[in-house]
Amino acid sequence: MLTQRTYIDFLLHTPRSYTGTHLAAHLPAVSHDQVYRFLRDNDFSASQLRELVQPLLNDSPEAFLLVDDSVQDKRYSRFIELAQRQYSGNVHGLVTGIGLVNLVHSSGEGGDFLPLDFRVYAPGQDGQTKNDHFQAMFKQVVEEGKIQARTLLFDSWYASSENLKVIERAKWTFFTTLKSNRLVSVSKETGYQSLDTLGPPVGGWSRGVEVRLQQVPFGVKRFKLVATDGRIEWGITNNLAAHLNREMVIDAVRVRWQVEEFHRSFKQLTGSEKCQCRKAQAQRNHLTCCYLAWVSLQQYARAIGRTIYQAACLPWAEWLRKQLKDSSIPVLLPNTA
Repeated sequence: MLTQRTYIDFLLHTPRSYTGTHLAAHLPAVSHDQVYRFLRDNDFSASQLRELVQPLLNDSPEAFLLVDDSVQDKRYSRFIELAQRQYSGNVHGLVTGIGLVNLVHSSGEGGDFLPLDFRVYAPGQDGQTKNDHFQAMFKQVVEEGKIQARTLLFDSWYASSENLKVIERAKWTFFTTLKSNRLVSVSKETGYQSLDTLGPPVGGWSRGVEVRLQQVPFGVKRFKLVATDGRIEWGITNNLAAHLNREMVIDAVRVRWQVEEFHRSFKQLTGSEKCQCRKAQAQRNHLTCCYLAWVSLQQYARAIGRTIYQAACLPWAEWLRKQLKDSSIPVLLPNTA
């Protein structure tokens, strides 16, 4: 009988093919149809991920929660129920795929992060926007009260007025960026202006400047962040502490990029994009197993002191060494070689 543990084992150890046919070919007494029914008929959910991850977190009041979304590329799969046309930051354009909104916990240290929760973005099925999923995951964290972290990091997509108010009401801190056309007010006299029309504060950008966002009933600090390529970002936070400076904001923004590291390794190492089942429930179950597989692989990598990519290659390293010494496939070369 095919179990969730066996399916996750398959995701962790198959070298390249993640199809049900490939699994059935290597599992006695299991057919391709049984693999499909296993994915279609079960009901795995993000609650499994939360239950697994919470005891593993390197959590503290100085830790962070990161929010971002990614698209599982399904551009060649026209009949998968959850797949739809949507923007992908990976390809910088529209692609047919399955959208995921991820909540990732980070201790703040390099490489020390784990996915805590996720939602499948499928407005055609549940009518939920990405911001709805963001708020649902955040509110669940607040209500459960199991996480010590009190700072949220996210990009401008999730910096809506309503999201910021939800975070402020929960007495959490946020660091995010704004698009240059957002309206802010430095004073009642000047009124609201676009970010890119405001000049620098008298004391420069080191300590930021307190402003009001339109439709946000509390003050935020605004910082000008300049990337190495000259690109300008407007960072904001509801942390109004006098000692807060631009370097601290930049450090927070750097931590946020860990969610991109997660997205990349999740796609490359778990086969998250490879399931071709058409039914929505089958795709949801496959993705849940992919999250559990990623956590399993990350914990194994930590235990042996390797990167997650090195850990994924280890099962094949000894086999490759043997093949390089004594190949099982005869190599043919022309006489001139």
